[in-house]
Amino acid sequence: MKKNNETVLLLLRIALGWLFLYSGLTKVMDPAWTSAGFLGSAKSFSGLFAWFGSPENIGWVDFLNQWGQLAIGVGLLTGTLTRLASYAGILMMVLYYFPGLEFPRVERGYLIDSHIIYALAFLVLAQLNAGQYWGGDQMIKKKFKKIKAWWF
Repeated sequence: MKKNNETVLLLLRIALGWLFLYSGLTKVMDPAWTSAGFLGSAKSFSGLFAWFGSPENIGWVDFLNQWGQLAIGVGLLTGTLTRLASYAGILMMVLYYFPGLEFPRVERGYLIDSHIIYALAFLVLAQLNAGQYWGGDQMIKKKFKKIKAWWF
């Protein structure tokens, strides 16, 4: 891959990593934070999202949301398990997208919003092995040459 492309991937990886690290940290540091209101106001798949937001489920849902964002951010910033972090980011963005979708409208437009853009950016990172360029994945792969796992 050309050096310019590697630099662009690095910058995208760092930017998304910082965004998710910061978002996760603000949620973890705020003991009053919960996704219950967001889930309870879902416009699409309202039954599913109401189930996620129910009192018996909101504890694990909030935990996965907070710590998932934090882990995605750390993975992208360090370039370690970048594919795994990117696929987790895609899943998270899809789960954030549907509650705001009132087909064909989303909060700020038609069909496409920032969640879809973020999911596509994560897809680029995953498909182009962004952790192989100035990242922990590159170091791990050099050390353990025989590892052929999908998350690298």
